[in-house]
Amino acid sequence: MNKLPFGDEKEARIARDIEAVSRIEAVPSILRLICKNTGMGFAAVARVTEYSWTACAVQDEVNFGLVAGGQLDLHTTLCFESRAARASIVIDNFTEDPVYREHHTAQIYKLGSYISVPIVLPDGSYFGNLCAIDPNPHDLSNARTLSMFEVFADLIAAQLVTQGRQQETEAALFHERENSSLREQFIAVLGHDLRNPLSAVSATAELLTLRKNEPDLVKIGQRLKTTTLRMARLIDDVMDFARGRLGSGVDVSIGDVDDLASALRAVVDEAREANPERMLADDIAIATRVRCDRMRVQQLLSNLLGNALTHGAAEFPVQVRARVESGEFVLSVLNGGDAIAPDVLHKVFEPYWRPPTSKPGGGLGLGLYICKQIVLAHGGKLEVRSSAGEGTVFVARMPIAA
Repeated sequence: MNKLPFGDEKEARIARDIEAVSRIEAVPSILRLICKNTGMGFAAVARVTEYSWTACAVQDEVNFGLVAGGQLDLHTTLCFESRAARASIVIDNFTEDPVYREHHTAQIYKLGSYISVPIVLPDGSYFGNLCAIDPNPHDLSNARTLSMFEVFADLIAAQLVTQGRQQETEAALFHERENSSLREQFIAVLGHDLRNPLSAVSATAELLTLRKNEPDLVKIGQRLKTTTLRMARLIDDVMDFARGRLGSGVDVSIGDVDDLASALRAVVDEAREANPERMLADDIAIATRVRCDRMRVQQLLSNLLGNALTHGAAEFPVQVRARVESGEFVLSVLNGGDAIAPDVLHKVFEPYWRPPTSKPGGGLGLGLYICKQIVLAHGGKLEVRSSAGEGTVFVARMPIAA
């Protein structure tokens, strides 16, 4: 008996099998129960292949001298014959057994009794044996003992399969998380690095708008400014999305805000200026201090307005309402037009999701996702409802105090 080093691939696989058996919490109890109920002094779960016999778990009460990881010469064991026949071998007394009384296993290991039951996995592959030995004879060839061994062998096989599937799932999940993290880190770095060239473009646009004596250049500068502002918003969305996915969430700086009403009106006015052909109605009445991140709440309204203007019907006004009610800041944005289908309504806050009717170039589909992250970062909730009669309305509710 000796413990062999796990140097090559075969031994490495056996090492993993030993570890798998060691993670089955019931195995030590099973081996103790076998020894107690049969009187056998040694019980083991053995990994038996076409080339080796390895103990994966051991209960040794007779100082047989084998521990988990210990190996026997396969051909000196009866498990070799049990594996070949895929059948149990039970010997009450070697000296009286007509088949095995002269068997070399008994002589080598000085055995009086022996039992070995195959452990076969549900897919039919052979794992090994649940076995027990003792220097003295014991009554083992009864239905009760054999049934006990078979039940325990089936239990161990089932646990090995369950454990293997769990490990595969965990490995796949870990791999996917690693890939996801790398993708999102790349997005964050890319978004950060895009800011410098975008700033240069914005500065150029600003210079062009100052050329008052050259109207064509002024128009080009204004268009360029509009484009850079849109690009900056897209970069902000990507950065916020990356931060949220990397676990830190949307960054907020919450403080006491006394002028939230005017801050929200400024966002509405900006939307009116950018969309002169659309009707925007606002009902903003906030007369109390609100504890929030002023710029993030402006971003929330800007994104909700952008969504309403993009997807709402042009013949209906977009309506903004802001109030403090029952200790909550409540912001709603309503647009008319076709209702969002009930089966996709729950998807509107998912990143990259856009309705099938969206036109190309309409954005990344991150706006509403970031809206929800902003509201969550304030300890609030963002809801949506949509019907043909009312239209589509987004309602954000956030506590006004910490």
